[in-house]
Amino acid sequence: MQSIEVVAQMMEIAAITAPKTKGENYVQVKILLGEDVRTLGEKMIAFGKEHHRTNFDRDGRNVMNSQAVVLIGVKDAKPAGLNCSACGYATCTELEEAPSVEEEFKGPICAYRLLDMGIALGSAVKTASLFNVDNRIMYRIGTVARANGLVDWDFVMGVPLSVSGKSIYFDR
Repeated sequence: MQSIEVVAQMMEIAAITAPKTKGENYVQVKILLGEDVRTLGEKMIAFGKEHHRTNFDRDGRNVMNSQAVVLIGVKDAKPAGLNCSACGYATCTELEEAPSVEEEFKGPICAYRLLDMGIALGSAVKTASLFNVDNRIMYRIGTVARANGLVDWDFVMGVPLSVSGKSIYFDR
């Protein structure tokens, strides 16, 4: 379905142009189509089984039944320099000097940069809904996208897209 690709591109534009803290952009976007979507769904199911994690199978089946996935994340995000302590450190300097931790995602990350990612996600899903394309933000997509080298971003979530007579993301 060619129109789903156009909507995914519009979502990419919405995420890229969403407002960012201090006008600094660390948000990344990638569109998956066709066989890449099916492969991601299969890898999500396998990840859940291998790591004994719940709902990776459910979300993986949703992805496999989707026509596209939009990945949105942040990479190499520098602290905003506001010393707000929302990240858990008293100053941005302490955050910068903190040891890196990498599990499903890589951190710590400045709270403002995560807010930027959230605003980008919101702008993207709003755009999909304007075109009546069913979607749902899924963190499990990001976990598997990172684990399988689809992206090398620090934190990422995925938005599967579906056009059908009934949303596949809410009757689960």
